[in-house]
Amino acid sequence: MDTLTPAADLARAEPMRWPNESADYRAARTALLVEEIELRRHITRVNDMRRALPEGGAIPQDYRFDGPEGPVALSQMFGKHDTLIVYCMMYGPKRETGCPMCSAQLDAWDGEARHIEKRAALAVVARSPIERIRKYAKERGWTHLSVYSDPTGDFWADYNRDRDADMPAYAVFHRGADGTIRHFWSPEAGFATADPGQDPHLAPDMNPLWILLDTTPEGRGTDWYPKLDD
Repeated sequence: MDTLTPAADLARAEPMRWPNESADYRAARTALLVEEIELRRHITRVNDMRRALPEGGAIPQDYRFDGPEGPVALSQMFGKHDTLIVYCMMYGPKRETGCPMCSAQLDAWDGEARHIEKRAALAVVARSPIERIRKYAKERGWTHLSVYSDPTGDFWADYNRDRDADMPAYAVFHRGADGTIRHFWSPEAGFATADPGQDPHLAPDMNPLWILLDTTPEGRGTDWYPKLDD
């Protein structure tokens, strides 16, 4: 294993300078840079650990969904890829409209979908009927996301707490050389794992909204969430 240069040495190697900054600002910013380098390295270690996971469990069944063109099996969602990302959106039949948080995240993902699908298949699933989901996707301006309905809730029951859970979920599946589809990874952080004063979320967060706000003086805050209107 290559020996890494200490983060403090890297931070001091070529320090940036911004107009009219104070010595106090530079000292604090360099100290922050050390932590940012360590964070980057920690994220890399976590990603390496994720990729090194043993084989996950084989899917109990080849789940059936309703798609824009009719019924489709989970195995068909892979297309030309061996990896499939499935996002469970909070938009069940009892909801008047889609979850604002899910919608904000998918607003961003819609623009990235064409790039993601160069490497992996991406599917958005909800518990509402497919025509209702498609109508909502059109209203949101989603043109690149592939949306599906889980009419029976069988998939939801196995990979999103229970059949009628009004919760989001994210699952990655991999198809092996022998054709077996296995669950690779899903987030397991939740309210029980959240630190005091924090909403449960991944690190790094999958929603670009929060990533950008985290770089601002005000941060993401604790009393603001996205809304469906302007």
